[in-house]
Amino acid sequence: MSTIAAKTGWTWLKQGMGLFRKQPAALTTLLLANVLFSFAIGIVPVLGQIAAVLLIPSFSMAFMQACRMIDQDQRISPAVLLTGFRKPAVIALCKIGLAYLAVTALLTLIGYLMLSDAFWHQAANPTVAAVIDPSDVLGVLLIAVLEIGTLMALCFASPLAFWQQMPPGKAIFYSFFAVMRSARVFLVMLMAWFGIFMATTVVMLMVFGQDTSGRVAITWLGFLFILLLQCAMYAAYRQIFGVPAPDAKPAAVG
Repeated sequence: MSTIAAKTGWTWLKQGMGLFRKQPAALTTLLLANVLFSFAIGIVPVLGQIAAVLLIPSFSMAFMQACRMIDQDQRISPAVLLTGFRKPAVIALCKIGLAYLAVTALLTLIGYLMLSDAFWHQAANPTVAAVIDPSDVLGVLLIAVLEIGTLMALCFASPLAFWQQMPPGKAIFYSFFAVMRSARVFLVMLMAWFGIFMATTVVMLMVFGQDTSGRVAITWLGFLFILLLQCAMYAAYRQIFGVPAPDAKPAAVG
């Protein structure tokens, strides 16, 4: 992996926009299907929420596969939603999800130990007037940094395990250090993405106001920008690890 210029982050975002413009309806439908599926699983107390976390890599792989199909001028079919749920790929992807679940549990435990009871009381009761404790702010920042590190580790783990048939641990390792090596590039991409999102949000609020129609418009805008980020992440993967072969097969689990 060669050194990549920081401005490439903006290029990835533009390439992601280009991928989205080719098949916006199919990608939007895929996102809504993933959201509904995740919501349906999450309804089940405890076990459903655990399953939703375990299946995050499988859900994300559907978007990566859809972007690969667009990149190779193929039409997205409904079957792409099941990309990360077929054997043997689902086993490797669930192992990555298990790692994410373990880190999430650890971060939750750290949060309960570091943050005061007053903080959790306010979090559970949004109507209560907020009283910010400086020590809680530092704790939240630390947990946020650790959470970002987790997301970085999982950023490319799913496609590496799926397309390049890496074992889950190796996929997480390569994903983490690939992002660390190009941290400035990802920072530029995220800043550009967030800046465009905020500017568009302001315009939407000016047009639709802050009533029901405005909230609906902002919700759909959020979905749109989630898709753009997913497409930009595929563009990043394509440059860092290479274009997936047209006949790339799911990983086999030894």
